[in-house]
Formats: sequence, C-alpha cells, structure tokens
Amino acid sequence: MKLKRNQIAVMNIQYKYFPLSRFLDDAVENGVENIELWGAAPHFYFPEMSFREIQNTRHEIERRGLKLICLTPEQCVYPVNLASESRETRRRSLRFFEDSIRIAAELGTNKVLVTTGTGYFDQSDRQEAWNRAAENLYALGDVAAHYGVTLALEVLRRDESNLVYDLESLRRMLSELSHKQIGGMIDTIPMALAGESPKQYLDALGDRLVHIHFIDGAPRGHLAWGDGVLDMQQYLQELEAYGYQNYLSLEITDGRYYMDPSASVRQSIERLFGAISE
Repeated sequence: MKLKRNQIAVMNIQYKYFPLSRFLDDAVENGVENIELWGAAPHFYFPEMSFREIQNTRHEIERRGLKLICLTPEQCVYPVNLASESRETRRRSLRFFEDSIRIAAELGTNKVLVTTGTGYFDQSDRQEAWNRAAENLYALGDVAAHYGVTLALEVLRRDESNLVYDLESLRRMLSELSHKQIGGMIDTIPMALAGESPKQYLDALGDRLVHIHFIDGAPRGHLAWGDGVLDMQQYLQELEAYGYQNYLSLEITDGRYYMDPSASVRQSIERLFGAISE
C-alpha cells in the first residue's frame, strides 16, 4: 500500500518565537492537510487558557481547512513525570494528561501523545518507577476511552527516560498495559539511536503502531529532512511494504530553525512530497 501525501503532518514546535497563525498559514502554503499541535507556551498552554481561547484555536485550524491529528502537550520541559516518586508530582502529572485528553476532544482530535516519565538514572527505583508509570498510564487509558481518544506512547532517548527507550521496552509496557486505547509510536531519532528500524516496530506492534514522528537526525537532533543522515527512502519503503496507514509528523525542534521555521517545513515537505507519489 502506497503512502499518501495526506498522511503527512507538520508540528508547531520550532515556531515558538512566532505566532501560531504563522505556522498554520505555512502549513496551508506548503500543501499540508494535517497538523500536530504542540501544547505549550506561547501557542497553546492550556492550563492557563479559557474555554473560549481553546475554541478559538480550533476555529483557526479548521477555517484554514486543516485537520488536527494529535495533541502533544509539552511534557519534557515542564515538571511532568507519571513515574515520579513524589506523590504530588504524579498527581499533578495525571491531572495534566487528563486535561490534555479532555481538551483534545474539545479540539476535535482523537489522539494525545504521552510518555512514561522516568525513574532515577542510577536505577535505584527503576522497577518502582516502571510500576508507577504503568498504573498511571492505565488510568489515563480509561479516561481516553471515555472521550474516544487514543494515547500514543512515545519512545524516548536513553538520556530522557530509563523506562521506555527502545522497541523492547515499549513492547513490554504495551503488553503489560494491554489497554485498547493505548498504542505505541516511533520517534525516528530515538529509534535510530537504538539501532532500530520502522520494519522492526511494525513487525512487533502491527496496528498498535498508531503514530510516527518522522524527522531527520545526525543521528541526534530533530532536523529538517536533508540536514541529517537518516535514510528517509528506506524508512518510507518499510512503511509502504507494511501498509502503514497512520500519520507521519514533522517534529522539527533543533534551535537552528528558530529564526526561520518556514524554511525547515518547506524543505522537509518538498523532500517528502517528492518521495511520495500520491
């Protein structure tokens, strides 16, 4: 099954020094139909937004003919950690993701990105942290079911989390959770750093692979396509061979793009659209 251009999405994270409208207009200008919304200041820090402001964001997306395919609340910079030994941190994190799920439904999307959080890197509490993350993720899965939302559990780098950082740890967590509202997702940077490929994820997870952050790297970094060393063509061939039907989203985060985020989207879209026939 061939990949289609309408499976490509762009993300606003590298536009953080520009208004959200600039990002939305760039998506339209580049012929992209879908966006993934990074839920963070200054564009969409929902803990400080009114219902009217949230509805206005949905209006701005939809009036341009764009589709919101995933809400990705900021959870790496902000103090969010479902696996924390601190009860208050876990409670705050759980509330944060519960609100994310409800707001995703208000925005008209059915997917929210989540991560496990992390234990201490000296491994002193790894099993306890794993258990805390699993308990809270399962609870979030129940909330997601109520709102018709799927949670996309992202693999992080080993220097970001000691819980889910490769295919095997993701497979183990999904198996342990066994929750129909929680699927796995690839970020091509942690994947490449772990020496893995899309084919391995598809072989292991099948339809439980619900989302992909599809970006270039060297191999670190979240780069525009063409600025790194990853084999986009090989990745696309593996996805097509399996018949992957979900979205490929451009999460371009490297600081080199902050002054001119439009160019990073234009470059990546030209390469991706050039590689995808339909």
